[in-house]
Amino acid sequence: MALKYDTARFEKSFGRAQDLPEPTTPEVSFVGRSNVGKSSLLNRLVGRKALAKVSSTPGRTANINFFDVDGVTFVDLPGYGFAKVSKGERQRWADLIGGYFEQERSFNLVVSLVDIRLEAQKLDRDMLDFLKEEGLPFVVALTKADKLSRPKQQKQMALLSKQLGVPKDQMVVTSAETGLGIDEIRRRIEDACL
Repeated sequence: MALKYDTARFEKSFGRAQDLPEPTTPEVSFVGRSNVGKSSLLNRLVGRKALAKVSSTPGRTANINFFDVDGVTFVDLPGYGFAKVSKGERQRWADLIGGYFEQERSFNLVVSLVDIRLEAQKLDRDMLDFLKEEGLPFVVALTKADKLSRPKQQKQMALLSKQLGVPKDQMVVTSAETGLGIDEIRRRIEDACL
């Protein structure tokens, strides 16, 4: 059974963890550093240009955004990392992300986005260590692969697999630009939710 991705619609945005609704459907969460291409990947998954707001300024997703995709909830968490925002705002995002993961929710799958062009970043390692410790099911989407040649993609995947301590079969090389890996991410979402 496949999800009808083209039915995707924005539901609601929340700025505080305590305001989040009770989960009533399977949930797929999207996490990653600011500027990793979360909104672009989400849009590509659902085949829409602007369901999730894409910005040239990193860190524009400042709240937790909920989308309904054919009865599955896609949860877009704020990017963590270098976004040029105040310390207080960064703390609010950290509390928001932490608050989300502390709740009793149906964590069917966490899609953790990592830029394939970079060495493993501390924040990515921390997030993946957290997901492993909590026993949450996750897949690592290696983004922006269109910027590298195929051999370089494979080399970077092997390197990141080692640096992040994640087996290669738990990683998918993706590009929101070309659609590379999108069907594989969809398959994993469907396996986790349907």
